[in-house]
Amino acid sequence: MFEGLANLQIFFYLQHHREEEEEEEEEEEEEEEEEEEEEEEEEEEEEEEEEEEEEEEEEEEEEEEEEEEEEEEEEEEEEEEEEEEEEEEEKEKEEEKQKEEEEEEGGTE
Repeated sequence: MFEGLANLQIFFYLQHHREEEEEEEEEEEEEEEEEEEEEEEEEEEEEEEEEEEEEEEEEEEEEEEEEEEEEEEEEEEEEEEEEEEEEEEEKEKEEEKQKEEEEEEGGTE
C-alpha cells in the first residue's frame, strides 16, 4: 500500500515536472518568435529608410540636373542675344560706311 502511494507521488511529481518543462519550452518558443518578429520589423524599417534615402538622393540629383540645364539654356540664350546685337552693330556700321562712301562719291562729282 505504501508502495502504491509512493508510486502515485512519483507519477504526479513526474507529471508536474513534465508540465513545467513543456510550459518553459512554450514560453521560450514564444520569446524566440517575438524576437524574430522584432528583428524582421527592424529590417523592414531599415529597408524602408534606405529606400526613402535613395529616393531623396535621386530627387536631389534630378533637381540639380534640371537647374544645370536651365542655367545652360540661359547662357545659350544670352550668347545668342549677344551675337544678334553684334550682328546688328556690324550691319549698322556697314550701312554707315556705305552712306559715307555714297556721300563722298556724290560730293566728288
